Amino acid sequence: MSVSELVITGGNPVRTSPWPAWPIVTKQTMANLEAVMLSGRWAISGCYTGAKGYEQRFCRAFADYQGSPYAIATTNGSAAIKIALQEVGVGPGTEVIVPGLTWVACASTVVELGAVPVLVDVDPNSLSISVQAAEAALSDKTVAILVVHAYCSAADIDGFIDLANRAGIALIEDCSQAHGAEWRGQKLGSFGQLGVFSLQQTKVLTCGEGGIVTCGSPDAYSRLQQYRSNGRIYTTHPVVGQLELVEMGKVCGANHALSEIHSAIALAQFERLDEQNAVREANASYLTNALETISGVNTVIPPIGLTRRTYYDYVIQLDADIVGPFSIHRVVEAMSAELGTFIETLDAPMNSNILYNPLLFKTANTKELIHQLNPKRFDLPFAHKAYDTSFAFLHHLLLGTTKDMDDIVSAVLKILRCMEKLRG
Repeated sequence: MSVSELVITGGNPVRTSPWPAWPIVTKQTMANLEAVMLSGRWAISGCYTGAKGYEQRFCRAFADYQGSPYAIATTNGSAAIKIALQEVGVGPGTEVIVPGLTWVACASTVVELGAVPVLVDVDPNSLSISVQAAEAALSDKTVAILVVHAYCSAADIDGFIDLANRAGIALIEDCSQAHGAEWRGQKLGSFGQLGVFSLQQTKVLTCGEGGIVTCGSPDAYSRLQQYRSNGRIYTTHPVVGQLELVEMGKVCGANHALSEIHSAIALAQFERLDEQNAVREANASYLTNALETISGVNTVIPPIGLTRRTYYDYVIQLDADIVGPFSIHRVVEAMSAELGTFIETLDAPMNSNILYNPLLFKTANTKELIHQLNPKRFDLPFAHKAYDTSFAFLHHLLLGTTKDMDDIVSAVLKILRCMEKLRG
């Protein structure tokens, strides 16, 4: 068998050695887990033990990191989006601007609250939501824009701040792919009224499953706590052996609270976020410089204001004429086989994504709502072009060495050399 032959057509792979593992279990992670397991308090709804809980410690550390006064942890990123939407008044009869190229929860949570997600296209360079497309989609029912900073890039947050101010609507930043990223030296997620983050297993900051919301208003902080804790908030005068959550009932909430166990993991992982981001950034820069020398291969172009990039899904784009008439899934299959790791497409555009079918929700109960919720009514040409010509790999590959980056480049070159066989 030849190394010049693709693995999927009988050749040898570019790489057989393992990639860096993710998640990384540190000594501090294990120490935190042991401490919380022995503490007698596994949930924020448990009794106060005399020590500040891991959830509060993690939220305080993350809020300080973001430059935000407050942070509220949740069970997952979807719950973080949900309570953020609730806080800005999303409900029946309202609309939320949502990018058409992102994870489906960004839209499905809007539908869950009885509102209509209005899907808009992405910027062809940054692959994040387009200011121009969002402005064109505004209506008298629009109450918020959900800006998702995606694919190691960012949306034009300056443009969105201006748009939200002119329209008198809320701006929510979804930074689930951008922990630690900065716009003109300020953390993404601190520009809008609310910032939301996922802590799911694949994210650069993870506790397995979790989410977090940042905000600047004490009133919003109180309401967000209630939305995630069945109408309860932390007392300011905890008593040992008594519940630390007190009943408020100013809003009707649900249980979206992150456990003390997950919070203990998150706090330990958070301590290494900047260190790991720096390694990713250095390797991504090396890889990008190498890929840019290959004809027909492109990477995501960041907007000028993005002064610090962070890397979650590293995207490699091929010219449309190189991909040709066959599916990008064939390239993904070949790259995965060559590198011995998980390679993926981008999220499928929401107007053709089988995971997003809002018409299955019981809220689609009138002819007008059925029309408004139908994702096929939205035109997303740049999202589809990106999906049809791009593939991506997760950030842990960037925690390796420059030799690892060379293997990625070698795999891309091999795919390009064998493109005719791949088409066959």
